[in-house]
Amino acid sequence: MICDLHCHTKLSDGSMGIEDIIAQAKRTGIEWLSITDHDTMASFSRASILGERAGVKILKGVELSAWDKKRGRKVHILCYAPRKPDRLEVLCFKSCEIRKECSKEMIAKVMEKYPITLESILKHTTASKSIFKQHIMRALIDYGYALEFYGSLDSELFNRKTGSCYVEREYPDVNFVIDLIHTAKGVAVMAHPALYDSIELLEELAQKGKIDGVEVNHWSADESYRKELSAIAERYNLIQTGGSDFHGLYNNVPTHLGRESTTKENLDRILKLSAKMK
Repeated sequence: MICDLHCHTKLSDGSMGIEDIIAQAKRTGIEWLSITDHDTMASFSRASILGERAGVKILKGVELSAWDKKRGRKVHILCYAPRKPDRLEVLCFKSCEIRKECSKEMIAKVMEKYPITLESILKHTTASKSIFKQHIMRALIDYGYALEFYGSLDSELFNRKTGSCYVEREYPDVNFVIDLIHTAKGVAVMAHPALYDSIELLEELAQKGKIDGVEVNHWSADESYRKELSAIAERYNLIQTGGSDFHGLYNNVPTHLGRESTTKENLDRILKLSAKMK
């Protein structure tokens, strides 16, 4: 059974629509799919309807932006199967507004360096609930200033540590985000710890019994890192998930739907945990 529990659509920073994602999932032989767009649950209803038509089971999901205050950096928390998703709407709105403000500053900085227009960027965001750096890079590619999304220009402008145009602000505290997920009767899983060096935070949250699971199978984690994550998961009885983190044209690395997967045993644990939350 292939269970891809992490992918993105045009509603956030993916390049493909819900219909295309689900159709490709069907062609790939995926039985369970979770569309986990950043800070938006706008896919929930349509994905469920289209998934039922295509014969692909949909696990409702959203990837929430959060902040590790102790270390001063971003962390992403996947929320699965929230039975009261309306309780997450204000959080999603707030995080999208934070991202929009950062993006506006980045756009202004980029436009000081390159003669592109705001319209050339915004035309790629029409379906998205926010503005992402991928949309800015696409405009730069359209006008010939780069040939790829994650090459030297992207690094020069948007590297998190050294990028001349990169802007970041604090998102809501990770403890608050996880508590809110549980209030929404959802399952909280830390996404791709390798991307934000979140393994210490993971262990701290696990020790407190706050986090429900961790995304072990992700392209950013090598074999050694996956073993370390699995060891932590086993020590604290955490759910272990996996997903392609598919973004289509905006992929960080070559990947495809179904490249990484969650076992049926761990999928069942998500479903059971969500069902018994009161």
